[in-house]
Amino acid sequence: MPVALVCMSHSPLLDFVEPAADVRAAVDAAFQQARAFAADFDPTLVVSFAPDHYNGFFYDLMPPFCVGYEATAVGDYGSQAGPLRVPGELAESLAQHVLNQDVDIAISRRMEVDHGAVQPLEILFGDITARPVVPVFVNGVARPFAPMRRVRRMGAAIGKYLATLDERVLVIGSGGLSHDPPVPQWATAHDAQRAMLLNGRHPTDEARAARQQRVIEAARQFAAGTATIRDLNPDWDQRFMDLCASGDLAAADALTPEAMAEEAGNSAHEVRTWVAAFSALRAVGTYTVDYRFYRPIPEFIAGFGLMTAHIG
Repeated sequence: MPVALVCMSHSPLLDFVEPAADVRAAVDAAFQQARAFAADFDPTLVVSFAPDHYNGFFYDLMPPFCVGYEATAVGDYGSQAGPLRVPGELAESLAQHVLNQDVDIAISRRMEVDHGAVQPLEILFGDITARPVVPVFVNGVARPFAPMRRVRRMGAAIGKYLATLDERVLVIGSGGLSHDPPVPQWATAHDAQRAMLLNGRHPTDEARAARQQRVIEAARQFAAGTATIRDLNPDWDQRFMDLCASGDLAAADALTPEAMAEEAGNSAHEVRTWVAAFSALRAVGTYTVDYRFYRPIPEFIAGFGLMTAHIG
């Protein structure tokens, strides 16, 4: 039952907006560290905690957490499209175990995932089908948000299940850190935006390209200092990474949605995936952080972090 962890920021802008050469080199070196860590651990199973960006989950039905029994990547921003290698029976057993721990979680037999789930798999393994993966959606963009204590309990319940398996399990948390990309908020969205937020499934190629181009242009403006989105917050990011490294994950309970949005941007809520992943690891045993990377990268509209950890 060995369990290890990789938590990392993702950005759909990796291949579209280029930061300074030294920043790109540092990011690539961090990815290589994570890649080597995953290769050395050699997992037989991956459990991926990831958000969605209104590509698979919408306001017509928005659960706080969802386990995918089957899953397909939509291929946004040039990411790999197609089915993931989900071990369906194991995913069903995992979901039932979580429910038996008095933690409510939804399930999907037709989950659609976007770059938030796919990008770490591509970076670590080169292909989304390289390893069996159980995708766990954690809502990080659509209010209302589950309190952090519920996120912790969900992650811990999954960790307790993983401890019973005869598998080498890599737990991935994908998202964050501080960032405020131009994602519409229901309260302030106009009618066309609300229609997308409610049920924007399977857009035309032209509609998807236009939506993606708006984000790319926002990143270029943000890097130039002319965008109106909230600044990155490196101090907040480092404090959050300190919290994860400390093992005192109950301290995350103090992170309220209102304060997170104000201090770190509307998409900082994605760090729920990190809390879930670290909580899963902590449920297996005490852990040690092996590697930690952080850079604030305006071109990616992200405080970009990465951590690896193992039990012991």
